Amino acid sequence: MACAAAARMFAYNATLCACDPGYYLSSANSSCVSLAAAGSGTTFADWQVGSVGASRNQSLYFLAPVLSLDAVRRLTQSQAVLLFTALVTLLSWLAFCAAARFAGRDPTGNKKLFRARFWISRLDCIFDNQHWADDQQVLRKRKTELGGMCSVAALILFTGLVTVLLYQAIKKRNIEVHRVKPANAPDLLSFVNDIEFHITTISSMSCSQVTAPSTIAMGTPGFMDFRVLPLPTLFTYTCQNTSQGPSISLKCSGCRMPPRDHYVSWQFVDIPRQPAAAVGFQFNLTTKQTGDEQHVNFVSGTINSDNYGDKKLKTFRGTDSNVLKIQLFPQIYNKLHNLKLLQPLLQDFTPGSTFSDVTSFNASLQNPADGVINTTLYISYLSDYIVEISNESVLGPVSILASIGGLYAFSVAIFLCFMAQCETRIKKLRNEDTRMLKILSKRRAQQNWDKLRKFVMYTYGPSNLDPTDRSGKWPEGSVMDSLHGSFHKKRKPTRRAASNVNRAKRVPTEMGIDIERVGELQQSSSS
Repeated sequence: MACAAAARMFAYNATLCACDPGYYLSSANSSCVSLAAAGSGTTFADWQVGSVGASRNQSLYFLAPVLSLDAVRRLTQSQAVLLFTALVTLLSWLAFCAAARFAGRDPTGNKKLFRARFWISRLDCIFDNQHWADDQQVLRKRKTELGGMCSVAALILFTGLVTVLLYQAIKKRNIEVHRVKPANAPDLLSFVNDIEFHITTISSMSCSQVTAPSTIAMGTPGFMDFRVLPLPTLFTYTCQNTSQGPSISLKCSGCRMPPRDHYVSWQFVDIPRQPAAAVGFQFNLTTKQTGDEQHVNFVSGTINSDNYGDKKLKTFRGTDSNVLKIQLFPQIYNKLHNLKLLQPLLQDFTPGSTFSDVTSFNASLQNPADGVINTTLYISYLSDYIVEISNESVLGPVSILASIGGLYAFSVAIFLCFMAQCETRIKKLRNEDTRMLKILSKRRAQQNWDKLRKFVMYTYGPSNLDPTDRSGKWPEGSVMDSLHGSFHKKRKPTRRAASNVNRAKRVPTEMGIDIERVGELQQSSSS
């Protein structure tokens, strides 16, 4: 009755309870859960093959103290983002220049948009010598609004393209080249790796149900090179209970790569009130060179029975062995000082005895002959060839500089053609710098005249400056007349006397002396 009340559970042997096929009794909440509910997922989604430290780009580590490359990669996920940003910025600048051009028409030059147009013309730093020029005219710099718009647009496009180029240089500066060469015995014996294999049988079993492996088979069964050796000669065996089931570990320290395959088998058996049944296997195999803790090759994943056949949830139980085939092939990393690692791969999984319905599973639980789970680890060495991995630089400093120069020429050429077409077809644009300078000159002259009027009014008072009549003439006796008289007064001519006689004649009459009377007295005295 207790088994019937629980979900995904049935009774066997009249007094014991077991989970349905594809479910196991979880120790966390004492209920039957499936492999997907436990967070393991499916086989093909969880398989991972890779390297830790061996495939990373070592050539840019010197930038780590200054610039975090991971942050740059997060901000720039693709080249399309950078190109889209540059395009949006370019279109925004062209739209602003067009709005300032059409809305900033002001002959007096007082509008703010007209001032913006002037400052746009001051930004003409690339095309100031490339404008329209008539024949027989001296070449001179012209800073026009069209030239300023095209100069800034060319710089925006050039900056966007250079950013994409630098992104490529950071992300794809080096390419990884794999070369395959035939292997010989000395090359294979130079591979000394630490191999560690972990496999967790996802179930409600414990390590007390496992029959530990005692031997390891080498070679091909039935051939002359087949050998059976004690397990401790190569591997160290341990078992540990986890929340998902017993985890078996096989470790080999300082293993040399033999040319023959290895087979290791173990099994789980029934114990009272705890049958041998499992719903999946979770594995992890790592290899690393002896003495090197930074570079590791690995393969890991979760094996579930629903990925085979009719995709029904099944429980592993029975005499047929579950075979997990792992392949190891040698790799030499020339870019990491000839680092020699074995790369593991999961080649195949052959499921053993399984049950997908409650009736057959209940009959197996009551059959002592089915009270076992056989598992075999098949390690195959691909020792015919060795893969050499090296990095080859794609972009050097000279190629980067050449690319930058080409991008600059491309950006300038586009907007030079645009500006030349505009000035050729629209004659009004040929002399727009002269028109703008004339407007600004008039505006400055008006400002200077206003300053002068304010100075005169502040100095001499506003009442004396205002005319009293409609004729526009200043009143007599005003300050302006006195200023006009003082500036336009004629100086009397002066004459120099040739002798003392002539000097006496220059005595002014205003002093009361009669010149003719003085002459008569001089004549009478002489006679």
